[in-house]
Amino acid sequence: MNILVVNDDGINAAGINKLVQALSRVADVYVFAPDGQRSAKSHSLTLTDCVYMTPVDFPGAVKAYTLSGTPADCTKFGLQLLEDEGIRVDMVYSGINMGSNLGRDTLYSGTIGAAAEAALDGYKAVAVSVDSHTPTYFEKACELAVGLMDRVMEKLDAGYVLSINVPDLPAEKIKGVRLANLGPRYYDDRFYPQEDGGFMLSGHPSFEEICENQDSILISEGYATVTPLQFDFTAYDQFENVGGWDF
Repeated sequence: MNILVVNDDGINAAGINKLVQALSRVADVYVFAPDGQRSAKSHSLTLTDCVYMTPVDFPGAVKAYTLSGTPADCTKFGLQLLEDEGIRVDMVYSGINMGSNLGRDTLYSGTIGAAAEAALDGYKAVAVSVDSHTPTYFEKACELAVGLMDRVMEKLDAGYVLSINVPDLPAEKIKGVRLANLGPRYYDDRFYPQEDGGFMLSGHPSFEEICENQDSILISEGYATVTPLQFDFTAYDQFENVGGWDF
């Protein structure tokens, strides 16, 4: 099996190194990752500048490259290059992200965006995240990434991403794995002035309401979560409303 691994934290992030080590035990792994931090780039592509690629040595990978572009660029470029070389990619993994991708995070996440690019191109796609920006424990995230591989291949339809989120806890302290909804997670954030005259966005998540099986609540209670994501933004429940307007 051939697996393309991408991320948004960059080629030197601990998460992608742990994921490649785990996946390389069961598959041939190819890495295409940004040359630096690209968090919150969502599904953006580089259109007005060139993207530059540099080959690198990467433990566990058959081949690895850094790119100057976005996480979604890494997916798109990686799939193209490997196809040109006659290598058929069976699955795309994005992560392990250092920080969770819960609720509204999925709209901004470069990790999810990179996986979505694969899914929309017709590939099986998995995004993996740990709930800490400075994580210590990757064991459970790696275990789930490898353990769910066969079921994703056999049962997950193209066009969807399986998003895995794991607490930053030792594997034995995680209570279990739950199927979860994207919860209504909001942020109390704003742009703060900096000494150099610029402004930096900062804040923290808040929970204005709670729904059943909410991903962020389950993570805070010590469960790992699995959420299938889709990318059809059409508001079908508003068709009757908007259809009655006078255009």
